[in-house]
Amino acid sequence: MTALLLLPLLLPFALPPLARRALERLAPAAALWSVTVCALLLAGCSAVALGVYLLLGLLKLPPFAALGELVHPLRTASDAFVVPAAAVSAGALAVCGRALVRSAVGQARAFRAARAEAGRGPAAGDLYVVDSPRPDAYALPGRPHRVVVTTAMLRSLDGPEREVLLAHERAHNAGGHHYALAAAELAAHCHPALRRVRDTVRLAAERAADEAAAASVGDRWLTARAIARAALAGRAARTERPGFAPGVATGPVPQRVQALLAAPRAPRAGRAVAALLAACAALSCVASVTGTADVHHRVEVAQGEERR
Repeated sequence: MTALLLLPLLLPFALPPLARRALERLAPAAALWSVTVCALLLAGCSAVALGVYLLLGLLKLPPFAALGELVHPLRTASDAFVVPAAAVSAGALAVCGRALVRSAVGQARAFRAARAEAGRGPAAGDLYVVDSPRPDAYALPGRPHRVVVTTAMLRSLDGPEREVLLAHERAHNAGGHHYALAAAELAAHCHPALRRVRDTVRLAAERAADEAAAASVGDRWLTARAIARAALAGRAARTERPGFAPGVATGPVPQRVQALLAAPRAPRAGRAVAALLAACAALSCVASVTGTADVHHRVEVAQGEERR
């Protein structure tokens, strides 16, 4: 049954194409959360599988077998499979852990810097204007949520376009998109295949905010024009901010503009894509739980077989 734990390590490779298909066939907000939840579950299951393989390898060593109170050799696959798998798992977990720590430290530092910069400018409700020659605008989570816009960005847009910009950034905060972006960043450090999903989640968050802004102002053409001009102006911005604080220039802007200019249409085969995402996550969870339970049972047998 330990071979079953290979499934959680392989299923993440199926998610990138599924994520792109979900963004094509589901509403942007639905695609955002369905892909994010699936990525997070696949990342967690792959980490569990690596941890179990590492445990199996450690219990093959006499010192760790003694710590585990094993009185009988643990019955697993041959050492030709278990020992190399444990070594690879140890290396993978070490690399993932290091990347997660570095990312968390960097994101926390950028978040503090962005909050401090926003606090230096004048505020009007949730809007914070920063005096800067770099055109930029982004949604900054926290208590309270903030919409940060530089003076250069405000000068780059006319009145209606500014309204679209603010509606777009407020949609990020209202929709909790920073949670999805943070989860995608976490998942990307847990499995290499999920790094490509991170870009899809970012695009889905921007598409969801674009649609919310278009609904707010009631003009899709104006929204597309505002997004294009703001992204063009902010393309050279280098404002330090965390990855979970979405900016107006995030993602492939031409694709976002094209989607806004296209006539809204009902999602095609959206249920099928959602079912595939759910099946992928469920299969990974079942495989990791079943494999872990089997290993736990074998450990219990090894601990008590000679005591009976």
